[in-house]
This record gives sequence, C-alpha cells and structure tokens, in this order.
Amino acid sequence: VQLVESGGGLVQPGGSLRLACAASGFTFSSYAMTWYRQAPGKERELVARITSTGGYTNYADSVKGRFTISRDNAKNTVYLQMNSLKPEDTAVYYCRVGLGPGYWGQGTQVTVSS
Repeated sequence: VQLVESGGGLVQPGGSLRLACAASGFTFSSYAMTWYRQAPGKERELVARITSTGGYTNYADSVKGRFTISRDNAKNTVYLQMNSLKPEDTAVYYCRVGLGPGYWGQGTQVTVSS
C-alpha cells in the first residue's frame, strides 16, 4: 500500500489549494479515504472523509463550507479542495486508508501566512 500526497505549499490567507493523494497497492474503489492534519504542537485531527463511491462525505466543523473532499476512482486519487484558507489551517496534511492496520501517506505541508 502506498499513499503519496501532493499539492501543499505556501498561500496567503483567503487563498486556495488543492491537495491530491495518489493511492496504489490496494483496490482503491473499495475503501473510504480520509484526510487528516497535524499542526505543530497539536494532535493529528480528522479533516474530511469520503466513502468508497464518493456518495457520502463528512467534515470537521472547522473546515465545513470551505473544504471539499472528492475522489476519482479511475485515477486512484482522492482530493481535498481548500478555499478561504486561514492561518489556523497551517499543518501537515495526510491521507489515510482504513485498510488492515491503516496506512498513511508521508504528508504535505500547507502554510497559510501573509
């Protein structure tokens, strides 16, 4: 199982980023996928989750209305569209699949700063 995140970077407050997580080594279309984030000195927290078919999503209260999770099962990729970014969104963002013991990507850094 391999998960590779991309799309992070430095953005000004109010800006947007689109993260991607490319998956391999398992039947991607059979599993829900989740984005987490971890800010410095804080615990890792769930950001958004999407079911295997993409028919159901849920979000942390702190990102509702600003972030959108989606997936393309043909490309084995899950996305996180992040709009209206705030400094408190600064964190390393990880994707995870709940297969077996659970697998994590290496993370991608998102920094929101002027």
